[in-house]
Amino acid sequence: MNDIQRKQLSQTRQMVENLFSGEGTGHDWWHIVRVRNMALTIAAEEKADLFITEMGAYLHDIADHKFHGGDDTIGPQKAREWLQEIAVADKEHDAIVDIVDQVTFKGAGVETMAMSMEAKCVQDADRLDALGAVGIARTFAYGGAKNREIYNPNIAPEMHASFEAYKSSVAPTINHFYEKLLLLKDRMNTATGRRLGAARHQFMVEYLDQFYSEWEGNS
Repeated sequence: MNDIQRKQLSQTRQMVENLFSGEGTGHDWWHIVRVRNMALTIAAEEKADLFITEMGAYLHDIADHKFHGGDDTIGPQKAREWLQEIAVADKEHDAIVDIVDQVTFKGAGVETMAMSMEAKCVQDADRLDALGAVGIARTFAYGGAKNREIYNPNIAPEMHASFEAYKSSVAPTINHFYEKLLLLKDRMNTATGRRLGAARHQFMVEYLDQFYSEWEGNS
């Protein structure tokens, strides 16, 4: 990595920190930090380009569709504008925008496969942050921010067959475990993602067992 790239990363880190600090839905600055750290760990194992991976991790949520009326084109557009502003080289520029475009989960029945190794690293890192103890905390933070019920046994989870159906869902938070989170361990791209995903998945399964036991007054 050269000095120009280090400066571009520093500029991007500062911009994203300013944009996401204090955000309360679980998509905050510290989510970005965790994804960045994990993506770089995976990238080192997979021999991926560290500059493209790190930049993609910083920018992966820059304009998430959940906060822009369901429009999944705004994120790549905003990333492209920023990369042009700080003069990232064209080849790297396109690879980073592709990460922003490919990383998002879009429904149980929608294939969202990352193409480049760098995109696979960032996608796995982002999905790992949706699992385990942190993933549970983030899930309820988002549900609360969106004024959703914690659980309603009369509303069954739905395996959304399209992005339109997925992004328009207002189901209780517990449903999200079945509609997305418990599906992620089998959608990891890398060996590191699969290993860590399995452990975090099991933690969530055990959490749900305890949740239902308490819900029924059995423990």
